[in-house]
Amino acid sequence: MWDDAFPSFLIGLREGLEAGLIVSVLVATLVRSDQRGRLPHVWTGVAAAIGLSMSFGAVLTFTAANLPGKSQEAFGGTLSLVAVVFVTAMVFWMRRSARTFSGEIKQKVTAALGMGAGVLIATSFLAVGREGLETALFLWTTAQAAGSSSGPLAGAAVGLLLAAALCWGLYRRVLHINLTRFFSITGAVLIVIAAGVLGYGMRDLQEATVIPGGTSYAFDLSAHLDPASWYVTVVQGTLNLTPQMTWLQVGVYGSYLAIVMTLFVRGVRGAAPAKPVPAASGAAVAAEPTAGASAPADGAKPAVLAATDVAGAAGRVSVPLDSAEAEQPATPAATRAGSPAGPAPDPSAGSAVASTAVEAERSAAPAPAGGEAGSVSADADKAATSAAIEAGPSVTSAAEGEHTSEGEPAAEPASSRPEKASAPADDAQPPVATPSTPRRFPRWTVPAALVAVPALIAGITIAASGGKPASGTPVVEVSAADCGKGFNAPKPGRQTFQVRNSGSRTSEIYLIDPVSNAVYGEVEGIAPGTTRALIATVGTGSYAWRCVPNGGKAVTSAAVRVSAGGGSVQAVLPVSEKDLAAPLAAYRAYVDQGLADLQTKTRTLQSDLDADKLDQARKDWLPAHTRYASLGAAYGTFADFDAKINGRTAGLAGGVDDPAFTGFHRIEYGLWHGQSAATLAPYAKQLAADVDALRKDFPKQDFDPADLPLRSHEILENTLHRELSGNADYGSGSELATTEANLDGTRELLTLLRPLIDKRNAKVIPAVDTWMRRTEQLVLAQRAEDGTWTPLDKLSDTDRQRLDGAVGQLLEELAPIPDLLEIRKAA
Repeated sequence: MWDDAFPSFLIGLREGLEAGLIVSVLVATLVRSDQRGRLPHVWTGVAAAIGLSMSFGAVLTFTAANLPGKSQEAFGGTLSLVAVVFVTAMVFWMRRSARTFSGEIKQKVTAALGMGAGVLIATSFLAVGREGLETALFLWTTAQAAGSSSGPLAGAAVGLLLAAALCWGLYRRVLHINLTRFFSITGAVLIVIAAGVLGYGMRDLQEATVIPGGTSYAFDLSAHLDPASWYVTVVQGTLNLTPQMTWLQVGVYGSYLAIVMTLFVRGVRGAAPAKPVPAASGAAVAAEPTAGASAPADGAKPAVLAATDVAGAAGRVSVPLDSAEAEQPATPAATRAGSPAGPAPDPSAGSAVASTAVEAERSAAPAPAGGEAGSVSADADKAATSAAIEAGPSVTSAAEGEHTSEGEPAAEPASSRPEKASAPADDAQPPVATPSTPRRFPRWTVPAALVAVPALIAGITIAASGGKPASGTPVVEVSAADCGKGFNAPKPGRQTFQVRNSGSRTSEIYLIDPVSNAVYGEVEGIAPGTTRALIATVGTGSYAWRCVPNGGKAVTSAAVRVSAGGGSVQAVLPVSEKDLAAPLAAYRAYVDQGLADLQTKTRTLQSDLDADKLDQARKDWLPAHTRYASLGAAYGTFADFDAKINGRTAGLAGGVDDPAFTGFHRIEYGLWHGQSAATLAPYAKQLAADVDALRKDFPKQDFDPADLPLRSHEILENTLHRELSGNADYGSGSELATTEANLDGTRELLTLLRPLIDKRNAKVIPAVDTWMRRTEQLVLAQRAEDGTWTPLDKLSDTDRQRLDGAVGQLLEELAPIPDLLEIRKAA
């Protein structure tokens, strides 16, 4: 669990710190503005943002859970790519904005104070909501990659708690953190993690067949590395690097890491200009006292903002939430405005900002007559803050240019300096610049180490093992010449076999019962020289390997017997194309008969419209459409005819007015939207012609036998997503009539497949029949005596929930059939 926690811990810490700093600045701005009464508005916005983020995570989770297998893989892969885009943008944005985002938020809050409570709530909601949505998306993708949510959620919780503690410390001024360095280091680590998430997303898309190359492996170390070992688990959990990766995964991982890391490191270097060395005389060290300033008390040191003070403060950054912004650098005031003294300092030093802030501080209130030189008055603090914020665009740009070699803000705010003014002494010495300490390591050392160390550990482990298989993991070599080499009687229980193809052809490998040919486990499409894991539960019985190379004959290994300590294990009896030949021929006859009936019904509909009988056409439309719907198992065979006869507007630029929108649904739209018979007659004529052409072409069409088991589940799955969601209705309100037709089509198909299903699992069909009857009763209850149907949107909430629940459970009972009747070469 904990190996999967690091990526989410890092994202929780980083995003939590960003959100926490935003909230801290919001709160501090209100407190400093004497607006404590408006703090509930901030917390309302923050609570709404947290609720939105949690809801977003729930939507992602439940959406993925209700998708079929390949759609789920495609959904997860797509969101992984989106998460990588968000994380990459966040890393680069925070690198640029770490120094100035506090001031930007303060300006927004200051503006919101004069515009009402709603604006303040929206400001806090938007500021925190973005961080929350990014966190939810990245946590969801890391949980998908880990295969479990416990580790990522635990890591995120720890990261968020630590971020909250850091923000509290910064707010109370008990901590000083170099935020620029923090965001730079964590940004580099996140780029490495994002590269792994990108590779994982590509693998998901390959498994969903959205992207090709799912069996083209760049390397396969699964025979040398135990997938359950601690080092493989750590590397896979943190970096998403697996012992087996495709060429696309490796290429995308390496390209992303090389390009993004290079740009990030260059950006960090570009954001760190060298510290200027001011060449100022003693007169430039301290500004002249303002008119309102009091003379310093006896024994008090003059308030001098020396260059050494700036250098000393540059090594740390606090978040000055109760005083002036740390993002506004304080540098030596070279001169008073209009009275230059001595040589001018480097323009890039940003002294204009410091002068503005310091003089505003001095003129805000008289210096105290007594007390320590380091005391700071609250009034002067507020004056300096106001001057720094209101200084204008020129001040902002100067402030952003004033940074140390680390890229962090150069000093603490001027308000934290002694505020007593004094005239410079005659023998004052010019400031001495502190030379920057040379770096011990280049900036690329940390990110390079993050990539190199796991690879080095893996290499040392492989070298130490001498290329031998991981302990406790059986390795079986398979080929056309020697299938099952190294296979001995396995131990009872759940076993993982590392299957290595030592032959020259891509093969399908099965662990079978040699007596009945039942399949315990399988690996499809294993390429030469690669190793794949086959997981199977071993019980009492006989076991052998069957190797089926592409274009070759099946080869079966010698059998071994397991008898001690193992219970009975159910295997799947394989199905061949020959087994499905008889059901396929019977279903072809059923479809041909249905098409003949459909021809008659579509000609009747055409005659109604030719005779301008719109009411009769509405009555005759439904029987024709439901007859076509009952042929659902042949949709894949109909090819382009299905889009012409029963196509919808999805994907059509012109919608219902698109010329490509034809067939039953186009006529439905016109009949129930007041269009004339003359308008619809050409569509009815075209529909009849398309049905005639389909009937003529169907005997020549290639009907894949493997489609029959798949359609037993897919017909009603499409019904749930289309008819029962209202997406397939164009005005007739006949969704439930179409649902009944789909139930009839599924029942016909199951009647033909029943003998094959019962032979493999006798419990499936009785459960399917039970839920088929319950579902049909709920559907038929909505049909009136005159043959009309209750539109879907007129159902009560209770009836709608019962119907959706029954169809969902029926789909669960139908789900095993495609796997039971999958055509396997082992047969």
